[in-house]
Amino acid sequence: MAFKVMFIYPNLRGMNMLPPAIGLLSAVLKRAGYEVRLFDTTYYKSIEGKESDSDGSKAERLMARPFKMPHEITCKTTNCFEDFRKEVLEFQPDLLALSTTEDMYRLGIKLLEQVKDLKITTIAGGVFPTFAPDLVLKCPYVDIVCRGEGEDALLELCHRLEKGLDYDEIANLSIKRPDGKIKTNPIKLVDMDKNPLIDMSIFEEARFYRPMGGKVYKMFPVETFRGCPYTCAYCNSPTQTQLHKDEHGGNYLRRKSFEGLREELLFYKDTMKAEYLYFWADTFFSWTSSDFEKFCELYMEIKLPFWCQTRPETITTERLNKLKEIGCARISFGIEHGNEDFRAKHLRRNVPNQILIERMKLVTESGIPYSVNNIMGFPHETREVAFDTVLLNKSIDSSDRNAYPFTPFHGTPLRKECERLGFLKHEDIVESFVVGGSLLDMPQFPKESVEGLVKTFNMYVKFPEDRWPEIRQAEKDTPEGRKIYDALKQEFVSKFFFESDEDFEQAAVSND
Repeated sequence: MAFKVMFIYPNLRGMNMLPPAIGLLSAVLKRAGYEVRLFDTTYYKSIEGKESDSDGSKAERLMARPFKMPHEITCKTTNCFEDFRKEVLEFQPDLLALSTTEDMYRLGIKLLEQVKDLKITTIAGGVFPTFAPDLVLKCPYVDIVCRGEGEDALLELCHRLEKGLDYDEIANLSIKRPDGKIKTNPIKLVDMDKNPLIDMSIFEEARFYRPMGGKVYKMFPVETFRGCPYTCAYCNSPTQTQLHKDEHGGNYLRRKSFEGLREELLFYKDTMKAEYLYFWADTFFSWTSSDFEKFCELYMEIKLPFWCQTRPETITTERLNKLKEIGCARISFGIEHGNEDFRAKHLRRNVPNQILIERMKLVTESGIPYSVNNIMGFPHETREVAFDTVLLNKSIDSSDRNAYPFTPFHGTPLRKECERLGFLKHEDIVESFVVGGSLLDMPQFPKESVEGLVKTFNMYVKFPEDRWPEIRQAEKDTPEGRKIYDALKQEFVSKFFFESDEDFEQAAVSND
């Protein structure tokens, strides 16, 4: 009988982005002859008995959309915890593999609690276990943590468990020994070009469809790079880079070979019948000039529209023209903050506003639709400083823009700053703003002020300044404030909302 692995993906209904890492790990294990199954909570209408209905809950509002999906998610109304136990008893896995972000960790642990009596070896991987392995291994239901990339480590672990061999020395793993002590092994890099193509059979068909520009496409993620050359303090990339530098002296930032990339692209186009692609590199223009030319030449063969994300300062007219020529249909940019002194000092992004405005103007002139992402509620930030983000966005003619509350995830430099300032302790595990709104309640920028400004961000950007006093009233979470907000929102939608401006990021996460 084949060795069996059950992946567990704790997630909220409405946050329907396909998790490519699970598909990749499944492909690695299936290639070795192992049997794999996925338990995914995305498809449940409610979690822990909390209905996601029209009562205004955030989970339900995530599902609101002005389009119809060709394949709708099979919405399950049963109890996800009872279902999980039933599936485990039926499948009888030899290993449980929890893939989790920090904001979904508590849900993942509650799932594991349902089968604690079965004593199944359990491994946890993902960004949160990588950067807070001590917290994850405190859980009595987790035996092993994978730090960093999991393809080689998970495959070797399965091999040794199947054979009844010791697995204490496997690279990238931290193991909880019977005496409670933790054995942490060095981290090694994976050879991306030895990986198989992502196993798409593990996902429900509806996972492949995403909105973009007011239409719904069969869309797939394409991996080009791992890592990022920048050191933004709100991101885990600099910590990831330093972790690998300390562990083995290597560079985490690397790209897939063009041969491997071509194989992946053709798989999505010819086998999966993709209609649209999105590149999930942190910074798409991590290419060298010569490699970018090679990519463009390669992509001319694919001829599918695609989305990518990059930084404004990486943009040139020549690159934009080339992107448009080969099929780039949309770009997302991280601006994050409008005060350049604050941005340089606290976010580690030392680029003048004038450069950002000039580069965004180039994108506007290119005719490629683009969105701009912003964050509010950073430590040290005030409402006055945050309003500079509104002002900067008023100077940028983006197709659409988003503002999100800052989330201090483990592994980001700003997480440590939050701990230093006393806003959080190391053991505090944060939830997503989707669940709890702004996560910091700072004396100089209280939680309700952050949430109010995020909620009305687009109104401040698009309405004239003589309407700002009215918008300020709409920030308040009071009956009168909500009434004003609803009226302004209706006016905003009628004047400024165009389905053709909406991209799949906005459909996945709503500011409201």
